[in-house]
Amino acid sequence: MKHRSKLPQVATSIFSVMSALANEHGAINLSQGFPNFKSDQKLIDFVNLAMNSGHNQYAPMAGNMELRRAISKKFELVYGSSYHPETEITVTAGATQAIYTIISAFIHPHDEVIIFKPAYDCYEPAVQINGGKTIAIQMHGANYAINWDEVASKISAKTKLIIINTPHNPSGTVLSENDMQKLQALTAGTDILVLSDEVYEHMVFDNLKHQSACLFPDLKARSFIVASFGKTFHNTGWKLGYCCAPKALMSEFQKVHQFNVFSVNSAMQKGLADYLKTPSHYLDLAHFYQEKRDYFLQLIKDSRFSGTPAAGTYFQVLDYTNISEESDVSFAKKITIKNGLAAIPMSVFNIGNKDHKVLRFCFAKTNETLKKAAAILNQL
Repeated sequence: MKHRSKLPQVATSIFSVMSALANEHGAINLSQGFPNFKSDQKLIDFVNLAMNSGHNQYAPMAGNMELRRAISKKFELVYGSSYHPETEITVTAGATQAIYTIISAFIHPHDEVIIFKPAYDCYEPAVQINGGKTIAIQMHGANYAINWDEVASKISAKTKLIIINTPHNPSGTVLSENDMQKLQALTAGTDILVLSDEVYEHMVFDNLKHQSACLFPDLKARSFIVASFGKTFHNTGWKLGYCCAPKALMSEFQKVHQFNVFSVNSAMQKGLADYLKTPSHYLDLAHFYQEKRDYFLQLIKDSRFSGTPAAGTYFQVLDYTNISEESDVSFAKKITIKNGLAAIPMSVFNIGNKDHKVLRFCFAKTNETLKKAAAILNQL
């Protein structure tokens, strides 16, 4: 049989590659971004109760109404912004499905989508599958800053969508209020949509504030906000997230969503609706992960690695220039095989795979795991 691939250049994800290598060599896995500690037992009990209470059939296409109301209340509490639970919120099978659905709903052949590199690896293939063209802009320096003049120069009559990610994976940086205002000014008076990937919204450190797209009126009017319960509540394997947008945009999103997954896990949605009634479950998350970050950095303070403390997410980028001249891909594989510690090479997310000699480490791990990992890093 002959066929023509829609993604001829796409290989196995670096996350799968490094996790497989870690498993093969029994290495500590700080590569793929998942916690190795348990979810809150209260949440698991809520989901079990939902199952035992009969929440085992299809949920409404847009999601359990209790959960959508809880999401709406969360936005009012955290951001002073509102999304109508009946028309502006959809529960999704993880953030990746939400991102794919947004792109599928709005990108036509030859439309252009601006993304910022290093970029999470699900953006570009979704654009390509739908016939669009990705316009990549490299973020600069140790702080991964966006040159907004460069962004302005890349906007054209074909620009349909700009994808932002804050807090940013893989760099651990966050966009500032000034960044968001510049994005708002650039898109004002246009038909350009914004996809704001905010899955790490509750993991912002050092008294910084997450600058959600919903805080900026004109941005909110043209934006989809994508979030993740899996990232927030330490259960990435549940693959449960949600998307918020103004009614007219959400209507188009749901046209694709209903034929993509239709609806997602019913009992988990009910359990999450009950769990969200206690705001501290997500409001305390920044403190929890800042302690993890600080503990990890304190453990490796005498190592030959260097780096700026992550401003958000649960990822820390570390520079190994003082240790090796090897490429980051080679170095990451070597320390996985020889030293028993897996990380993610950052070059795979850059334009042209540009190598800055940095690796990304996930610190969403038990203190015991972080201590063992640090011992390895200190020996390099």
